[in-house]
Amino acid sequence: MSEYQFTKDWFHWSPEVWTQLIPMLPERDAGEGRCFLEIGSFEGRSTVWIVENMMQSNDGTRCSDDIYCIDTWEGGEEHTEEDMAAVEKRFSHNIGVVVDKFPDRVVEWQKGSSVYGLSCLLTGVDSDEDQPYYSFIYIDGSHIAKDVLTDACMAWPLLKPKGFMVFDDYNWMPSTRDILHRPKLAIDAFVNIFAEEVEIVHVGYQMVIRKRG
Repeated sequence: MSEYQFTKDWFHWSPEVWTQLIPMLPERDAGEGRCFLEIGSFEGRSTVWIVENMMQSNDGTRCSDDIYCIDTWEGGEEHTEEDMAAVEKRFSHNIGVVVDKFPDRVVEWQKGSSVYGLSCLLTGVDSDEDQPYYSFIYIDGSHIAKDVLTDACMAWPLLKPKGFMVFDDYNWMPSTRDILHRPKLAIDAFVNIFAEEVEIVHVGYQMVIRKRG
């Protein structure tokens, strides 16, 4: 299989920050790997980086790490000129390439709305044990404020104590989008409402928060 097929780079500012988060991720449970969740994957550039740099393979004492991606591959308001069928095809190709490189690292994805995908994950949590599942959650789906807030509120119960939630496009301020069609209002609202549970780790183009534990 050929190398990656990326046509956009909206991720170049992330590795410098994300690299610093790796040693601070929650400790793995005995015999288990770490789990990552991504809302909005597009061509899979961030997915690939996570697989290559943040995940580890089975070492005989624990399972491989895994990542779960949710995307409609229909695009948002800012993608009206994109051929989203081609974007989805490139995502599938790129995931195939990285899985060939790291066959023990697990990549799963669900095509559909984040509300549906997150509701499926939430109903899969064992209510008796109430164990949050993910060590790292990346929110980069819809840029509409109400959607960002919904994604954050639904994903938060799935995040482990001391786990990280990363919001993309915190400082994305295109002149053609009013405040309700940019993520910042929703991110600020979420951080304020959940202030007792949140530690702010980084503020820049992205905001990184950590769940108190």
